[in-house]
Amino acid sequence: MKKLIFLLLTFAFAFGIERTFLPPNEAFKESFEANNNSLIINLELGKDIYLYADKVSVKIKKPEQFDLTKELDIKEPVPYEEFIVHFYNLKIEVPFSLLKSKVDAKEYEIEFNFQGCSKAGLCYAPMSKTTIVNIPENIVAKTTTTTVTNTDLNETDTIASSLKDGNFFIVLITFFGFGLLLSLTPCVFTMIPILSSIIVKAGQNEILTARKGFFLSLVYVLAMSLAYTIAGVIAGIFGANLQVALQNPYVLTIFAAIFVALAFSMFGYFKLELPQSLQNRINKTTEGKEKQGIVGIAIMGFLSALIVGPCFAPPLAGALVYIGQTGDAILGGAALFVMSLGMGLPLLLIGLGAGKFMPKPGGWMETITKIFGIVMLAIAIWMLDRVLEPTIVMYLWALLLLGSAIYLKVYEHILIKLTTLVILIYGIVVFVGAISGATNVLNPLEKFTSGKTISMQQNELVFKSVKNIAELEEAIKSSDKPVMLDFYADWCVSCKELEEITFKDEKVIQKLKGFTLLRADVTANNQDDKELQKRFDIVGPPGLIFWDKNKKEINASKIVGYKNPKEFLEIVNKYF
Repeated sequence: MKKLIFLLLTFAFAFGIERTFLPPNEAFKESFEANNNSLIINLELGKDIYLYADKVSVKIKKPEQFDLTKELDIKEPVPYEEFIVHFYNLKIEVPFSLLKSKVDAKEYEIEFNFQGCSKAGLCYAPMSKTTIVNIPENIVAKTTTTTVTNTDLNETDTIASSLKDGNFFIVLITFFGFGLLLSLTPCVFTMIPILSSIIVKAGQNEILTARKGFFLSLVYVLAMSLAYTIAGVIAGIFGANLQVALQNPYVLTIFAAIFVALAFSMFGYFKLELPQSLQNRINKTTEGKEKQGIVGIAIMGFLSALIVGPCFAPPLAGALVYIGQTGDAILGGAALFVMSLGMGLPLLLIGLGAGKFMPKPGGWMETITKIFGIVMLAIAIWMLDRVLEPTIVMYLWALLLLGSAIYLKVYEHILIKLTTLVILIYGIVVFVGAISGATNVLNPLEKFTSGKTISMQQNELVFKSVKNIAELEEAIKSSDKPVMLDFYADWCVSCKELEEITFKDEKVIQKLKGFTLLRADVTANNQDDKELQKRFDIVGPPGLIFWDKNKKEINASKIVGYKNPKEFLEIVNKYF
């Protein structure tokens, strides 16, 4: 009898609970209304009903498919248990101008998607509602595609926003300051020996004054700035990044060969000159010889910016995003130009200093010229590092160091003798390291510290490769942890910095152990690579995109360019 009463009470309790659940049409009451300028989507939630924030979306279904969600002003969600949710009624305005900016049509089919749960424990199936919208003929396409608040802006978007809202001259001064900061990056460091070698070559046969040295540097920097500006405007307007396109094995190999030729020219084996017919035309003017040198320096500066130093940092990315969104190539291009001038300021100082302190032509100058020939070979190997296998590159470094030691042996100066001995010893060490299979010229004996190496390998971060948007979405969907996507390329200097410095920091490793780590290798710059980068407004690697464990992309945590361990952790700890 007691068992029967217990069963009856159990069924009654279960039935009573079930009756408290609202049917879907009462839990979610959606409606669409249109005015002269926009479509208004209203969603009224029943008692104790909430929505999953990452399940709310608004899309154009016809005449073409576009996801509008990120470009709409949707009320901020709040944390609830382990999720990010909406507890209140939603009112979403979809401007007709935004529809027009995506596809020019008179009629649109709009789809509104959502999914929610009851606090009592029932989760409803995903729901989708559609409506047809006819818009007036006087609606003009929206020119901007971002409506997020400043609190949602990452560093790149903040810079792009400052271009939209800032005073013209203040913007230019700010970007010049950005350029000064970028002048401390490896992208510019590589140009220093190139310019120095040009100045040394120019001063080999004549006395080089401070004025002449500064002028040569100015020609180089202006050409470099022009290249950055043209490449940036092309990337912003057409979405085709000229710098990235040139980072392919064929172009890099040709440019490395040019540096090898420059090196042997400095060693005195031959002279690099313009064709005689072109020289004769130029020499008809009184400044013929000077013009020959200026043209060569300008070409070198232009190519150096495009091939030697593709440096993608927040200021550059921000300017490209601004140009892409507004089409304002004037302000965007001007910002890029003055930023490049800021980057080139150290180069101008080198030209000024070299012209002032350069020794007179003679034997000492011959020695300096040959040393810069060795530097040119080093730059060639550095460029081939993006193309060849790491072990082959190690052998090339070893051969360069050993060859340099033998070549400099002829000089009797005590300082050069000491330098030669150090180079010889290190060349032998690098050669031994290459034989052992080491791949890092700065740590050639890594294979001989086996215990430490095994320990480091066990503590290294492991990235899963994703090749396209479909693979990325599947990886995010299957993850039960926050996700970080790393955009990487073999030719990207800052990517190597992230890899060797930031991602090997113990605190960073411990933090990222709680993430699913994905990597998009965009070295080939194929169609899948371009689509992935376009999806996240990545103008070039490195770029880091984050999702929380509810699969929601955290736009404000997006990172472009190199960040040291401290800077990286400050951003990640703020959102995770």
